[in-house]
Amino acid sequence: MSVPEQNVSQQKLNWLRAGVLGANDGIVSEAALVVGVAGATSDTGAIATAGVAALVGGAVSMALGEYVSVSSQRDSERHLIATERRELREDPEGELQELTALLQERGLSEATARQAAREMTEHDALAAHLEVELWLDQHDIVSPWHAAGSSAVAFTLGALLPLLAMLLSPTDVRVPITFAAVLVALASTGAIAAWIGGGAKSRAAVRLVLGGALALALTYVIGRLLGTSGVV
Repeated sequence: MSVPEQNVSQQKLNWLRAGVLGANDGIVSEAALVVGVAGATSDTGAIATAGVAALVGGAVSMALGEYVSVSSQRDSERHLIATERRELREDPEGELQELTALLQERGLSEATARQAAREMTEHDALAAHLEVELWLDQHDIVSPWHAAGSSAVAFTLGALLPLLAMLLSPTDVRVPITFAAVLVALASTGAIAAWIGGGAKSRAAVRLVLGGALALALTYVIGRLLGTSGVV
């Protein structure tokens, strides 16, 4: 597999992993909030208002954070490309020697590395150095808008599950139904994330389920205490 193909495959896995983690964040944060509010009051309107506000605010926050992060990455990649282009223009022979040395480090003999470096330079010097030296593809710079949109969508989809489970369930059983739906969802996202990363699916699922259960239990208890005390 060539370097660009490896980069594309890795980027796809990274986007998929980010999507799963974004959905997981939406599930946990939204569930904790609506369960906490439900512990304090049985007013469906209050729960819906708080849940929708948390969903929108969380999605915007996730999108903004991802946009800033990926923008920084994009700026760094563009700087590296500009630097490499300048070095090729100012010292082409030195860059050719550098490419030859890098190819030798990958196992090519000196003669083969020199010939390969010359042919790669003649074909596209900038692309050759970006791929071999920096593992970059100048035509595949990350988009902060795409990252922000994907993050917001993933968070929203995750947050919708506990919100709908809470609002559509009968009042007397909506908390346990939401608990169950959230824990099943967390087990699924944990297993998927582990599969993407090549880890143990059962262990990842158990970690997320235990963490999610703890978060929901704590927020529910806090909601009950605040509701009983008359604070809300």
